[in-house]
Amino acid sequence: MGKLLGDSITWRGSTAVNACDLSEPQAAATSWDRVSGIEEQQKSWSMVFRLSHGGDVEADGNCLFTASWKAMAPEMKVDARDLRRRTVTRFLEVLGSLSGKEREMTESAIRHMYAPDLKSGWGIHLVQEVKLLAKKADHESLDSAIDELVNLGMRRETAAESIYKERCIAVDNGPSWARYMSISGSPEDEYDIITLQYTEEGLLTVDENREGHAAAFGDDIAIGCLATEFKREIFCGKKNHVVFFIL
Repeated sequence: MGKLLGDSITWRGSTAVNACDLSEPQAAATSWDRVSGIEEQQKSWSMVFRLSHGGDVEADGNCLFTASWKAMAPEMKVDARDLRRRTVTRFLEVLGSLSGKEREMTESAIRHMYAPDLKSGWGIHLVQEVKLLAKKADHESLDSAIDELVNLGMRRETAAESIYKERCIAVDNGPSWARYMSISGSPEDEYDIITLQYTEEGLLTVDENREGHAAAFGDDIAIGCLATEFKREIFCGKKNHVVFFIL
């Protein structure tokens, strides 16, 4: 389950202290004295935030956008899918303004996340994933092509891997990332997400996402674009298997 946290933090053993209370030096000093693990130099900082629990969100691929909507836009005539679209639009605007070297760095990060080099990385990962995009309208032709290979004696998972890699879109550059991040698991999506999982020995599983419910999880790039769009900081954390967002 995802957790949504608003713009605040409550110090242990104290009442909540708003940032505006820092105009009084003694109030700030008293608050910092009650915070454990803070060095003297860090206590000289002039800004304090208070955290409050803003509610739970579903633990699915839309959690970043649902949490952001709850925190920032419930009074606006938008929903989580609109925030996803605005994030993608912002990304494409920024991508178009990047120099050649900056764009290559961005697209290298995208490849690392969604189209990794399966010859490396095994010292860090036990399982690596490759994301592919299949047009909803193409599922019937994809299934037919897979069945043809199966009828020739190929294992279905191997046949599916071969056809999906050949005919689907790899998420390995800016435009394909934009298509991927646009997917919310809705019937209105143009594409469905196909996930190939690998171990060092080879193909592990093929998640064909038959129901089309898989949504693209908001990654670091999406978080940065969403933060830029709304001119605020967004942080993501995890504790005790619970993902939380601070907005």
